[in-house]
Amino acid sequence: MKKFYVTTAIPYVNAAPHIGFALEIIQADTLARYHRLRGDETFFLTGVDEHGVKLYDTAKEANMDTQSYADVYADKFKALKGVLNLSNDDFIRTTSERHKKGAKKLWTKMFEKGDIYKGSYKGNYCVGCESFILDKDLDENGFCPNHKKKPVVLEEENYFFKLSKYSARISDAIKKDEMKVVPESRKNEILNLIESGFNDVSFSRPKNVLPWGIDVPNDDTQVMYVWCDALTNYITGLGYGSDDEKLFKKFWPVSAHIIGKDILRFHAGVWIGMLLSAEIPLPEAVYVHGFVTSEGQKMSKSLGNVVDPLGYVEKYGVDSLRYFLMKEIPTTDDGDFSHKRFVEVFNSELANNLGNLVNRVTMMTERYLEAKVPSKTEDKEFSDSVFGFVKNYELAVERFDLKTALENMIYLVDFGNKYIDEKKPWTMAKNGDKGVDDVLYNLLELLRVVAFLVLPVMPKTGEKILDQLGITDFENLRFDKKWGGLKTGGAVKKGDSLFPRLEE
Repeated sequence: MKKFYVTTAIPYVNAAPHIGFALEIIQADTLARYHRLRGDETFFLTGVDEHGVKLYDTAKEANMDTQSYADVYADKFKALKGVLNLSNDDFIRTTSERHKKGAKKLWTKMFEKGDIYKGSYKGNYCVGCESFILDKDLDENGFCPNHKKKPVVLEEENYFFKLSKYSARISDAIKKDEMKVVPESRKNEILNLIESGFNDVSFSRPKNVLPWGIDVPNDDTQVMYVWCDALTNYITGLGYGSDDEKLFKKFWPVSAHIIGKDILRFHAGVWIGMLLSAEIPLPEAVYVHGFVTSEGQKMSKSLGNVVDPLGYVEKYGVDSLRYFLMKEIPTTDDGDFSHKRFVEVFNSELANNLGNLVNRVTMMTERYLEAKVPSKTEDKEFSDSVFGFVKNYELAVERFDLKTALENMIYLVDFGNKYIDEKKPWTMAKNGDKGVDDVLYNLLELLRVVAFLVLPVMPKTGEKILDQLGITDFENLRFDKKWGGLKTGGAVKKGDSLFPRLEE
């Protein structure tokens, strides 16, 4: 049995979840569900980053205990599992004891290797990024390019990690696809960054500056900086550092880290150097997505254009939001969230195409075949066409192109609707043509296949379609790519409209 382990980046808990993280976590969930349907033993991890100056200062301003403040926002991210219908197997918090134990183990291995040393550092520190920024990376105004604020100049005694020692090895791993970076543009970007030189990185902060963090092993005057803390979640979430590392041994190396383009350097650079130092196998792939804009503009509270994913779920249902984000936002590039476009896609692709196909096929089966699956037949030309769409769908998912995968699902739906219009089953039934049985069997099987292509992105919708076809064992679903998956004589039922048209 194949193994598949997928992670999201862990968001910082100083604000509620936004549409950009919803995109990332649904991408990861789609991959996890896809692999489970194919019988792969799958583990999906997400979580939250709770340490750092920003959280400590914000909690102090709110007159709250730092942990209590972190708990409020951590709960909001944890609740996404229900809100967005996610299938994550675990949720890691960097304030948990299991995480602290694993982070200290990794630090100790790197220290014993001679890759962590103490030194003084002076540099530009952006509180928003929770990181030091080189002069060359500031914008023309001397501001952080992400937060548009001038960083503060800090000089401290910290521990450092010898990232420079591993630059050549990291570059080699990426060039040879020992660790894939997808898309190609991001692969070239990280290789260019390495070419310009990876400096050693600050790995701790003095405790008198930042009392909120994980204590550095054997030096209680310092706390770990974000790298050995937050990045280590990908292995502590599997039990690294615990008495039982069974999950870590089973699922590591990770199959895919799903991250945003703004943290590429950390995940395909710093994290990889840390793993090499600790002699832990490298990730198989780092998949990088872009940003989500709103009505053509960058989202901003001041502009009032921040898209609340929870609002869309409450008003239009979780599956329609999941579909829009996976289908309309380019998987590895920036994309726009427009309410007008959301309604257009909902009506044209979900209501008119997918919903209409399911309604037509189940209704005609009720009317002409007494709501029973007819005897199995196989029209080779028809089934080959159906599985051609499946193959293209699978190839797209495997190369982290979920948009193209869903386009192929819709092409299959279009193919089904066109087949109905060409064959005209209503005319065949009226004329007593027994060939209507074969036509409807083709369509019922096509619906079964469509349901399995829908399931990873729209789980509730996929299950509704299968339920109408008499398939109800959702716990043990596996996509068997063979024609004839429906039981002869099985009950077919017409359900409520999957996607009633929107008028707004």
